[in-house]
Amino acid sequence: MLDKTKQDWTSLAAEIEFEGRAFINGRYQDALAGETRPTMSPGDGQKLTDVANCGTEDADNAVGIARSAFESGVWADMAPADRKMVLVRWAELIEENADEIALLECLDVGKPIADTTGVDVPSAIRTIRWSGEAIDKVYDEIPPTPANSLALVQRLPLGVVAAIVPWNFPLSTTAWKLAPSLATGNSVILKPASNTPLSALRIAGLASEAGLPDGVLQVLPGPGGSLGRHLSLHEDIDGLTFTGSTEIGKQLMIYSGESNLKRTFLELGGKSPNIVFADADLEKAALFAAIAVFYNGGQTCTAGTRLIVENSIREKFVEMVVEKSRNWMPGHPLDPATTMGPMIDAAQLKTVADYVGIGQEEGASLMFGGKQVMTDSGGCYHEPTIFDGVNNNMRIAREEIFGPVMSVIGFDDAEEAVQIANDSIFGLAGAVWSNNINTAHKVARAVRVGTMGINNYFGGDITVPFGGFKQSGNGRDKSMHAFDDYTELKTTWIEFD
Repeated sequence: MLDKTKQDWTSLAAEIEFEGRAFINGRYQDALAGETRPTMSPGDGQKLTDVANCGTEDADNAVGIARSAFESGVWADMAPADRKMVLVRWAELIEENADEIALLECLDVGKPIADTTGVDVPSAIRTIRWSGEAIDKVYDEIPPTPANSLALVQRLPLGVVAAIVPWNFPLSTTAWKLAPSLATGNSVILKPASNTPLSALRIAGLASEAGLPDGVLQVLPGPGGSLGRHLSLHEDIDGLTFTGSTEIGKQLMIYSGESNLKRTFLELGGKSPNIVFADADLEKAALFAAIAVFYNGGQTCTAGTRLIVENSIREKFVEMVVEKSRNWMPGHPLDPATTMGPMIDAAQLKTVADYVGIGQEEGASLMFGGKQVMTDSGGCYHEPTIFDGVNNNMRIAREEIFGPVMSVIGFDDAEEAVQIANDSIFGLAGAVWSNNINTAHKVARAVRVGTMGINNYFGGDITVPFGGFKQSGNGRDKSMHAFDDYTELKTTWIEFD
């Protein structure tokens, strides 16, 4: 993968075959109404292919098939060790087709090819393989009971699960949802983001090739407003898992209450604090301050968009971050040297531009960037942008922009840093940089987020849970804790004569 040039990837892109049909009952098929919609490449604005535009009738059909598969026990009652072998084989097939899947993700999402080959595809492989390997190590329980009784606590699959995933990390987020839900024996309806469905459709076929029984996994590309709503209100779906905006997540919770009270797990937005003390390794902290915001073009729910810096070093540190940010100027996604690609579409590009204007109107100081670039490419590129002189009441410090915009906020002591960090409706991620172990641990513990780094950002792997506090959601992706979201605990109490 890594030895390919831009020309190599461009040649492969010209030859790649796209699969845009829905995946239902173990095969690809058109939407029942025959409708399609184009999926466009953010890199150059060109159409990649037409994709099935599934509607409510497709959803009802897929749910019925998934329910029949679940009730038959063909997957749910399969021995965990056998389910493991299917998932491990699925991971192997993704690995065997890694270049193709990385290219699909690059073209469809606009992610740099270096990221899709080095991060997204390996992450999906690791997630599926790890979840498969783990499932036959999950034990049921026998609690302590009186001598004349025996209690069994079993972990049983929910049933039919709907998974709605976002456009910013479609492949890795799909793996986070599918791996534990399938490992625990559920049937799954996956609705990829309507503008980035290609990698999910491709790996669904590989799951079938690996031995996943027909009907256990359905992939329905289509609009979130109608198809997503229908799935979340469906009376025959037992669980719903969603990654996306807080606004939509709240609506899905309402739908759960309005329907069958399906268990609903949400990983939502963030406005993550990245706290830097004067005694930190400033060179490393500056490097990661840029990474924390500009990786994936800032289209990352965990992006460290609030850089909270001790005032005694703030001016110097901002200069260091500006220098590091020069390495994140946008480039074409197929170029292996590119670190930051385009925004997902013109609407998101406009959102970023609007917030840059808002920051200036609010009185923040624009220190770097702030403009659309590569305008002749046909793509949606925006340069990395840094505001200093921000206070936590400004909109650029409170609202999730989902773009490459950093807000620098000063503080004088640890108590103030924690207060600023926690003054947010969100609580997804963050970091603290300090070489004082007492300061680092106290601040990390006090900041109310689901994942906190100490002298690192974006730390963690499949072995640790991921999710948020407050309006950043509930439930957890990754690790053994993810199995909790997709299972019911059942107690059986036995008494002896």
